[in-house]
Amino acid sequence: MTDPFELWSYLAEEPLLWLTVTLAAYVIADRIAEALRRHPLANPVLIAIILIALVLTISSTPFEAYFEGAQFVHFMLGPATVALALPLYDNLGRVRKTLLPMLAALLAGAVTAIGSALGIAYALGVRGEALLSLAPKSATAPVALGVSQAIGGEPTLTAVLVILTGITGAIVATPLLNALRITDWRARGFAVGLAAHGIGTAHAFRVNSTAGAFAGIGMGLNAMLTALLAPLVVGALF
Repeated sequence: MTDPFELWSYLAEEPLLWLTVTLAAYVIADRIAEALRRHPLANPVLIAIILIALVLTISSTPFEAYFEGAQFVHFMLGPATVALALPLYDNLGRVRKTLLPMLAALLAGAVTAIGSALGIAYALGVRGEALLSLAPKSATAPVALGVSQAIGGEPTLTAVLVILTGITGAIVATPLLNALRITDWRARGFAVGLAAHGIGTAHAFRVNSTAGAFAGIGMGLNAMLTALLAPLVVGALF
């Protein structure tokens, strides 16, 4: 009879194991979220992270070994970011009609996201790399990591902050926007995509297709503006 520990040791050496674990964790997480009727707290990304963390802890697997096997998912972030141009193209006519309000919201949102993160953290005593790592936290991951490295932050810390920002945005978006009585799906989606990037955009698509499309637009435009603004803001303040 095969020793299960020997079998696990063998499988752990296979590069596709952790990719499979990652995909399986998300499928399970999505089923859990569906069973809970898509409650805001039942975010599939958050649940999947918890499941993977449990597997890594139980199996005593270092993150480096996990990432080596699951890095294909990380690689796909780049093409996924480029694909954000599709919602913009598909809704070009609608965007033209609301271009000025969208540009105003984009500028206000990007400046607020960067300025509030740096200001609050600085007031709480955060300094150095940790502080700079906060600046691009509302941009999508591939852009945020590049911006963080360029301004002197720690990309690994920025990656964690980006995920936390997205999960938080996805959780609070619907209750907050309902409380504010914002009913225009374009405005709701654009706000969520701007503040909570890909995770928020995925949540917006589940709620409403129009909100999802405008969330993708907000996410893509905010990524570009953050890449331009973050170095300027950091340079001016620090």
